[in-house]
Amino acid sequence: MAVTIHPTAIIEPGAQLGADVSVGAYAFVGAGVRLGDGTRLHHHACVEGNTVLGRAGEVFPFACVGGKTQDLKFTGGNPGLRIGDRCVLREYVSVHAATNDGEFTVIGDDNLILAYSHVAHDCQLGSHIIMSNYAGLAGHVIVGDHVVIGAFGGVHQFCRLGEYSLLSAKAKLVQDLPPYFIADGLPAEIRAINKVGLERNGFTAEQVERVKSIHRILYRDGLNRTQALEKLTAHPQAATAEFQRMVAFAQTSERGLASAS
Repeated sequence: MAVTIHPTAIIEPGAQLGADVSVGAYAFVGAGVRLGDGTRLHHHACVEGNTVLGRAGEVFPFACVGGKTQDLKFTGGNPGLRIGDRCVLREYVSVHAATNDGEFTVIGDDNLILAYSHVAHDCQLGSHIIMSNYAGLAGHVIVGDHVVIGAFGGVHQFCRLGEYSLLSAKAKLVQDLPPYFIADGLPAEIRAINKVGLERNGFTAEQVERVKSIHRILYRDGLNRTQALEKLTAHPQAATAEFQRMVAFAQTSERGLASAS
């Protein structure tokens, strides 16, 4: 199908629009932007900078996508933003480009970022993520697949959120949130496993039981982190995906794992 551009929209020379793209009233598309097939920009949406949006994405009114980093260490060049397929950015969402020349803020596929949320420079987001309204990620945050961040949830720079984890509404995360777990509070602490989220994503009863065992070893057996990791790696089920993912995450944590309540 043909590209549809409202007469009041501004498309700068050099912008590349795929097939069946729709650009609404007063929307703006900058010169360095590439929009994938089937992308829809609602009225007053802004996509600028060295930005690529994948196929079938949707950007709602007053979202600002691909703008210059807020990092004061920016020294010029052409850093950018890469967003995958079928991502939805709701009203007033802001997503910034990376800081250093040739580097990118990255968002994967099938993500839903709700109104007023912010993804800062150099963040690396996986796929199937939900960020509720007003959620905020500081710079260099890494978010795994199938993560949910509640409304007004805030994440400190350089923190990581492991796959299938959940950060509760109004929580402030200042350390890494391991896979499978729920964190809540100021600062956020581990409260429980994300049982509902795991089941919704097809985890079997046996897999959920393994996650419960991991949680018990890390947070209920009175072990320090080194002892807990040793127990995880020596566990009879250490070769399973659940144990392997947790051990790999913990071993590469630089900010330390969030503590238990």
